[in-house]
Amino acid sequence: MPDQDVVIDVKGLTKIFGERRVVDQVDLTVRRGEIFGFLGPNGSGKTTTIRMLCGLLTADEGSGTCLGHDIRRESAAIKREVGYMTQRFSYYEDLSIRENLEFVARIYGMQNIRATVDKALDDLGLTSRAQQLAGTLSGGWKQRLALAASLLHEPRLLLLDEPTAGVDPKARRDFWEEIHHLSARGITVLVSTHYMDEAERCHRLAYIAYGKLLADGSPAELVQRSGLHTWALSGDKALDLVADLRKLPDASQVVPFGKVVHVSGRDKAALELELGTIARQYHLELSLTEPKLEHVFIQLMQDSEDNFMAAQSAGSAP
Repeated sequence: MPDQDVVIDVKGLTKIFGERRVVDQVDLTVRRGEIFGFLGPNGSGKTTTIRMLCGLLTADEGSGTCLGHDIRRESAAIKREVGYMTQRFSYYEDLSIRENLEFVARIYGMQNIRATVDKALDDLGLTSRAQQLAGTLSGGWKQRLALAASLLHEPRLLLLDEPTAGVDPKARRDFWEEIHHLSARGITVLVSTHYMDEAERCHRLAYIAYGKLLADGSPAELVQRSGLHTWALSGDKALDLVADLRKLPDASQVVPFGKVVHVSGRDKAALELELGTIARQYHLELSLTEPKLEHVFIQLMQDSEDNFMAAQSAGSAP
């Protein structure tokens, strides 16, 4: 008997465009009420995966369900129960906020359109701007309109494709407060993002690069499983040594944070030995610190780039 709390359960999800496997054998499980973060570099396959999950694209390989519906055979049923907020603003800029929402409500064939739109305006704090043309809105207000439109038909699953790109920090914070309210109501949210502070707000995360799912788990689990150890170097000369620190054999990442330089690597003892020598030489303070989620994903990106280059070289070999 299927687990009623599992909202997305797919295995071997694959999409091929020409000769390129844009999404390659992705397995994904997302549970009810979960905020699931989807991370990865541009062109990694995040948007294509989201579109396969919501029925906009058909997978070339793989199987599974979304909201209990088969992703390959029941895409129409999935679309009725999913709210999808696209990466780019996709509503009519020459219509008002209210007119856009009324248009969306008619597309879904909803009853009591005026009451439904009034509630959506109130829920997202849009009532005072209901008559404002969408084209005159700032990025943050366009974001609220897009979210309101995505929620009109009361979906059980919300798919958000980089929803906060280009909006100010306060608008991003307000948006995420709303996402957590939706999660508390049992709505499942899958969100792609490039922002590490947003990733840390998610219950679980997945990292995809060049079509392959490289890691998934809670933020704490991903940091723990990364195998990274991070040292902090501070002092008057620390920032002057960044270029030299990047040449150390056991330093995989060297990142300035204000006046402190974080150096990360997988061999804790070897890295401590190398950094200790430099710290004594330049009278710097050396201390062990917790790796950040940013360190983990930069490491995954570096590793995947190496794998991609290797695959390219192998493919071009005679």
